[in-house]
Amino acid sequence: MSTYTTDRASPFTRAVVSSMRKLYPEALADQSFDNTGLLLEAPFDPIRRQMNSVLLTIDLTKAVADEAIERKDCVVVAYHPIIFRGFKSLTLSDCQQQSILRLALEGISVYSPHTAVDAAPGGLADWLADIVTGHLPNPEPETHTAQPQKSPPETIEEDVVSEANTSGDQPAEARKRPQRPKMSMQRTYSQPTYPSHRPVDASKTDLAPSAVDHTRSVINPVTGVEGFEGAGFGRLVSFSEPQPLTHLVERIAHGVGSPKGFPLAIPQGKQVEDIQIRTVGVSAGSGHNVLKGVDADLLFTGELSHHEALAATEKGQCVITLFHSNSERGYLSSVLKEKLTRVLKEEWERIRKEVAEAQDLTPEWEDAVKDEDVLVECSEQDRDPFGVVILQSSKQEGKPLS
Repeated sequence: MSTYTTDRASPFTRAVVSSMRKLYPEALADQSFDNTGLLLEAPFDPIRRQMNSVLLTIDLTKAVADEAIERKDCVVVAYHPIIFRGFKSLTLSDCQQQSILRLALEGISVYSPHTAVDAAPGGLADWLADIVTGHLPNPEPETHTAQPQKSPPETIEEDVVSEANTSGDQPAEARKRPQRPKMSMQRTYSQPTYPSHRPVDASKTDLAPSAVDHTRSVINPVTGVEGFEGAGFGRLVSFSEPQPLTHLVERIAHGVGSPKGFPLAIPQGKQVEDIQIRTVGVSAGSGHNVLKGVDADLLFTGELSHHEALAATEKGQCVITLFHSNSERGYLSSVLKEKLTRVLKEEWERIRKEVAEAQDLTPEWEDAVKDEDVLVECSEQDRDPFGVVILQSSKQEGKPLS
């Protein structure tokens, strides 16, 4: 057997792909637009083979590609597909194509599960539902919006210019013309902040997932995939007892990595502290297609457009969005890392035995299949494009929602 193969991926890549398909079959994905599966199958060179490791990320950016190359990972599992449509060329001038070419050169493959993870039982939709139905230490903290502060009107010293008194009958005060005030722009802004990557695990956070009594149902079911009954897009959560909106805000903040803030829309004329939530429509990422027409007190998703959110509040609904990928990223460390590690160990053991039984293995191939190691890690470079910048050292006060 030749050492370098141009027609086969590494045996460990085969194990990763098989594991992901067991956990999140591609048949669960939204075939109307999505592009899931093995998007880049890098040839295997056992002489300079990669580590038996997988890097989990939401977006495969240049920074994540650099990270995977430096770590010598074998496979990048990128939730969002880096390839959505066909290419007419592959060039280094395109940033995404550059990452694909560099990864292929290093022997690193790319797999994307995307909406298959959204739809799977125990997938992204259920993870978000677990967060809104979670429970913080009893009693849950009382949460209040900021009260408007009464402050004396600002006084601005104005420069004045005296005009010549050509008429001779105007008092001096009347001849003073105010000029544009001199504005002080000395303000301090924080660096952009992003949610942490900590797992949502009862042993590592004070949020106990799915602890509040409720029922949940699938909004858009996916049928016909054996062993995945109950799959589908979105979840509708119905609480046995109404929940204060402020408590849900706290649970979401704890569950997705304690961001410094996230958008909240409520109907005009209402106070956040007074709103009680009986039902929540949940969808990861861009939630409009899943949540449109859903009769729920709260819509909880990654993003909605201005007009979609406005239409919801006009109907009396509340909306919480997290910036698109912040509704997805925590799932990698909280759920997928452990699930994939467990299944991958079994698959790698099976494939190692299968390859080892083949004849004429070179010493390099023998070394590759003797390596029992399995490692799954989350990217340290992956983050949403948007961070939250906090205005500090300023007299300006935010206006509370009402």
